[in-house]
Parts: sequence; C-alpha cells; structure tokens
Amino acid sequence: MSAQVALVTGANRGIGYEIARGLAAAGLRVLIGARSAQRGREAAEKLAVAGYDVSTVRLDVTDAESVAAAARTVERTYGRLDVLVNNAAVLLDFETAPSAAPLDAVRRTFETNVLGVVAVTNALLPLLRRAPAGRIVNLSSELASLAVTTDPSSPFSRMPMVAYNASKSAVNAVTVSYANELRETPIKVNAADPGYCATDMNDGEGDRSPQQGASVAVRLATLPTDGPSGGFFNEDGPLPW
Repeated sequence: MSAQVALVTGANRGIGYEIARGLAAAGLRVLIGARSAQRGREAAEKLAVAGYDVSTVRLDVTDAESVAAAARTVERTYGRLDVLVNNAAVLLDFETAPSAAPLDAVRRTFETNVLGVVAVTNALLPLLRRAPAGRIVNLSSELASLAVTTDPSSPFSRMPMVAYNASKSAVNAVTVSYANELRETPIKVNAADPGYCATDMNDGEGDRSPQQGASVAVRLATLPTDGPSGGFFNEDGPLPW
C-alpha cells in the first residue's frame, strides 16, 4: 500500500506547521492546508527541502467552495485520506474580558474554530471512510475544559476569553459527536491540547514551543487500531472535559 495521506488545516505556520513536519517525519504524505496559496507553497517547499513528502492545497475553512475544492483535490490525487488534523483557528479576544468582547469577534471565532471543523470534516469524511483506519484530530485547548476553568485555583480560570474558550469547548463537543457516530468504524476521533505555546496567535507568549505543542496531535493522528476515540488529551494523557 502507498504511504498514508494526511491533511493539516492552517499548517503554513506555528503548531500546524510542526504537526505537518511531525507527520511527514513519521512517513506520511502531508498536505499543508493554507488560506494563502503562496504561504502554503512556501511552507511545503521548506519541508520538501528537508526531504519530506509534503505538498499544499489552498483551504479556507470558512469558505464552502474552498473546502469543496480541497476535498476534490485530495480525491483526484490520492483517492482517500488517512488523517485529518483540524488545526486552523483564530484567537480574536486575547486578554479581553467577556463583557468587552465585540460580538463580531465572537461570530468570526466560531465561524473558523467550530463551523470550519464541521465543514472540513464533513467534506473529507467520505475519503476518510476509504482509508483502512482513518484518524481525525481536532486541536482544542485546556481553556476548553469546564472542569479546569471553573476551578478557582487554576490559572486558566483567570483567562476568561469568551469567544476562544467557548469555541474550543464547542470543538470538544463536536469531537465527541463524531466519535459517537463513527464508533463502529475504524475511524478514531480525538481532541488534542497542545498546551500554552508561543505562536503568532498569542503574540509569542507561552512556555512551550510549537514543536512541543504538535507532539500530542501527531501521536493521536498515528494511533494504533486499539487506541482511544472520543477523548481529550495533552502530552501527559487524558484531560477532564
């Protein structure tokens, strides 16, 4: 059988780029999904120079035609998809109190972080069903955990970003919904918390590198057939919902 095929959304930089690198290093053919075709090509070229089997596909998760076109490209080129990593996301209310969050920012956050996950997953699920053992990994955050953020002793309770946190809680619920639907299939669906990584999204704050943050998603994307499904994990193991 030919090498497994993976698609990572929002993979031209940051954690997504490192997930693409990690999957390519594990021997997968990786498609870098990027809103900007040029930035996608530049990211793919960097990894290709390092010897990895990487290419790019233009993919704006908020644009229905872009999502459909990407699915057609994967089908035409590979005929199936083994791994989908829904990484594309925005953080528009960083360090903003809920009472000060612009409603438009909340809408835009959910459009990308939640509806984008559903749109891409639905478009590519027929191709994942063709794989011997498909894997879907949704990038979440410990800020999504209601158990953690309602604990006054947790530092995450002091980061009440209503748009981002609620969107990632929704991603967790979306993850469980797909895992339940696909329970009797070989497809495994999980949510990954990369930790607080220094990226452009948070102005370079964070105590972890994007490469460190990518590790849990890479692990979940390459789970063995007896691995878990419908869980929320960081590098140390399961997290509370």
